[in-house]
Amino acid sequence: MLEPVKSGAELMEEIRQTITATPSLWWLGHAGFAIRFASITFYVDLCLSDIPGRQRLTSSPLKPEQITNADLVLATHAHPGHLDIEAAAKILEVSKAARLVIPKSATEAAHSGGVPYGRMTTTDSGLRIEYFKDNLYGRVYAIPSAHPDLDWTPAGGYPYLGYLIRFGRWTIYHAGDCRPYPELASHLKPFNVSVAILPIGEGNFSVAEAAELTNAIGAAWLVPMHYGTFSPDLENTFVTHMPGHHPEVAFRVFQCGERWTVPEP
Repeated sequence: MLEPVKSGAELMEEIRQTITATPSLWWLGHAGFAIRFASITFYVDLCLSDIPGRQRLTSSPLKPEQITNADLVLATHAHPGHLDIEAAAKILEVSKAARLVIPKSATEAAHSGGVPYGRMTTTDSGLRIEYFKDNLYGRVYAIPSAHPDLDWTPAGGYPYLGYLIRFGRWTIYHAGDCRPYPELASHLKPFNVSVAILPIGEGNFSVAEAAELTNAIGAAWLVPMHYGTFSPDLENTFVTHMPGHHPEVAFRVFQCGERWTVPEP
């Protein structure tokens, strides 16, 4: 089993101590990221627990009880690789002010896993969540993701979401599980995306499709995810494809546990 480049107490201390003028990101395996801007820390689509029937190829970089600095824990949908209910419940126990942000259709799945209703904030496409801390302002917008279809219902709304996390003039788009669909670029263009975090393979984007969307919305950076934890690493394929076929697209491929600070434009 592969080991993260940084993990445990060392990784948590780095996340806590990082103060940068632009957002900093850590890839925590599969689709999971820590996103920090100044003193605000959001965790998105963490998958720290084992998934029955799937073999983990890379060790989890953190134990849920180590994450004591979460402001928001976001899950794009209810599948266990994105809503790790066991981990989320433990994080909320030790991050006393944190809330779990989920699609409204995931409410009962989260509650049955031990998350109190009072610690949830539900959302849907077109809604905005605002977060204030230390005179800083963060916003989370939601748009639909197709996994593989949009699957909207009147009662549940869109069960698969992508989140646009905005700090000042920087916007991080985390697509969750998603494949391209006709309206996706038009949903994203108004947000002036700085970094597009897109799932590659397993019924999501191909490398070429990810590059094309990044171009279409004018994002400064493309970050691939959804590989290397339960499915084979695609780093070599990605790095080989991009310079030759899409040299105009800047991209960053993470190692698990690695930090990257978004460059100034």
